[in-house]
Amino acid sequence: MLKKRIIVCLDVKDGRTTKGVKFKNNIDIGDPVDMAAEYYKQGVDELVFYDIMASARGRGPILDLISKVASKVFIPFCVGGGISSLDDIRSTILAGAEKISLNSQAVKNPNLIKEGARVFGNQCIVLGMDAAKDESCPSGYRVYINGGRVKTELDAREWAIEAVKLGAGEIVLNSIDADGMKNGYELNLTRMIAEAVDVPVIASGGGGKPEHLANILTEGKADAALIASMVHSGEYTVASIKEELKNMNVPVRL
Repeated sequence: MLKKRIIVCLDVKDGRTTKGVKFKNNIDIGDPVDMAAEYYKQGVDELVFYDIMASARGRGPILDLISKVASKVFIPFCVGGGISSLDDIRSTILAGAEKISLNSQAVKNPNLIKEGARVFGNQCIVLGMDAAKDESCPSGYRVYINGGRVKTELDAREWAIEAVKLGAGEIVLNSIDADGMKNGYELNLTRMIAEAVDVPVIASGGGGKPEHLANILTEGKADAALIASMVHSGEYTVASIKEELKNMNVPVRL
């Protein structure tokens, strides 16, 4: 059986790691370089670095900071935020990222997924999708961009299918409704997207305790769970979460 991955997310604003609830009221919680080194030491499977203000401010990725983080971790490292061209993808990979997350820019220019996959391979291109409940959409969920601030006309399920057809090799699916709440992941949304596409789906938003991860990795059919608040708060370590998941018979890398 394939092992499930535990991924830590660093949301970065003005060069510092930050944490909010439902994409709002972000507070500074530390240095991303030091935090990346610590989570690597704790045994995290992958690390995700999101520059949460890059798209909104219309600028590219902060390459020197990405390079510093990459120098501390020897696991898959995914970077998102402000990547709007093939040159941005190339320079981010050269700075040390293995994967590139396209979110707002993928919606604005879907061809970027296609071209990115053609030049760098599907495994390199990750669709980042921020979705929230909206009964007026066919699937019941709408896609938002610019850090959850701007609503689009895209239905979450339809956009996931389209992005995979274009070449996305993985989807990081973030529930805006559950983000930072620590009450559990959005099972219904995650399962629906996981059943609709044939690439790995990473659940994001809502992890508060190991049981939440167990639920999303089994019932929610996610291939991986993204966590932030759980470990940023110091309440859990990556190792302690994995130990509890193993005891719940969830296959993880120890």
